[in-house]
Parts: sequence; structure tokens; C-alpha cells
Amino acid sequence: MSGLVVLKLGGRVAADAVRDALAEAGRPTVVVHGAGPQITAAMARAGLTATFVRGRRVTDADALPVVRAALLEVNRELCAAIGARAIGLVGDEIGLRATPVPELGHVGTPLPSRPQAILDALDAGLVPVVAPIAEGPLNVNADEAATALALGLGAERIVFHTDVPGVVMPRIGADEADRLLGEDLFEGGIVPKLRAAVDAARGGVRAEIGMTEVVA
Repeated sequence: MSGLVVLKLGGRVAADAVRDALAEAGRPTVVVHGAGPQITAAMARAGLTATFVRGRRVTDADALPVVRAALLEVNRELCAAIGARAIGLVGDEIGLRATPVPELGHVGTPLPSRPQAILDALDAGLVPVVAPIAEGPLNVNADEAATALALGLGAERIVFHTDVPGVVMPRIGADEADRLLGEDLFEGGIVPKLRAAVDAARGGVRAEIGMTEVVA
């Protein structure tokens, strides 16, 4: 979709930053959000331990409803921050698809998807705000979900708005990113973010992580 921007926001992004990011995009925008801190806190309150494998959260049957509830809460907060133009959507209710990753529990790797609900919202001049849960339901990494939607929708640009440190350079090529990731020079949340940006760039979508452009 010509001119479309996919904006990926982390769970820590404040209301003012959301509005600033949308204003900076200045074009039809799909927002995909995470809820990492909120999910970890909710799991702790439920007596569950948060475990990650290369930046992706292991999600068993007990954790899945906790993950969903935290994502829906963040979705409501972001919609309130954006205002009347926002419409909250949940991935598994609109056709976000994923390949299951059984070794991580109820987790999937998102596939390029073009949900009609998002197209309808954009046609109506709204801002779709998508919680990253795939059909199954499966918990999916928000960075990967954002790239899957960017590729499926034919977005022009994807921006990963983040407070996660990691890539400190103005520009990085996909092959160089693969090399650095393969050498385990990054850890934590930047790993799925950089992999998602690489996939987007190779799929023809202009990709940016903060101030760093990722190019194919």
C-alpha cells in the first residue's frame, strides 16, 4: 500500500511519544505494540516465571491468558492516547497468521498477513492499533508481527520506536546485521527487533530502528 507506515511501539512508550511518532510518520499508519514490562509484571503477580529464548517469551498454557490481558490493557491505553481516530484490533481476531514454535509453548512466528479489518480501518481514515496475538491463539513477538503486517500490507516504511539499546550506527546492511547476530554480539530485545528489520528490508520495506536505517 503506497505511503503506508507501520509503527512498532514498545510497552514503555508514553502517550506523548505515541502522538509524536504518529505526527512524524505523517502518513496512513498502522500501529503494532508490545507489552513486555506489563506482561512480565502480570506474570510475576500470577506466580509465573518469565523465560526468554533469543528475545522471544516462552508462553505456556498458564501464561497465555496473562499475556493476552496485558496486551489488551496496553492496546486500550494506546488507543486512548491516540484519540478518536484509533481503533483497537487483536491479531487473532482479524486474521494474523503464524507458524507455531512448539518448543516455546503457545508461540508462533508471524507470517505476512493482510487483514481486511486493517484495510477497512485505513480506508475510513482511522489508525489501527494491533495487539500481537496470532490465530491459534499464539503469542507472537511484536517486532516480528509488525514486519509480517508491513510485508503483507505492502507498506512503504516500518519504524521500530524503541528504548532498547543495541544498534548504535546510522545505517547497517542486512548481511552485516546477520553476521553480527550470528556472532551473538547482541542480546535481549534488540535481537528480534534487528531480525525483523532485516526481514522487512529484504522484503522491500524501508526499515528503521530508532535512528538506524537497516538496508538490504
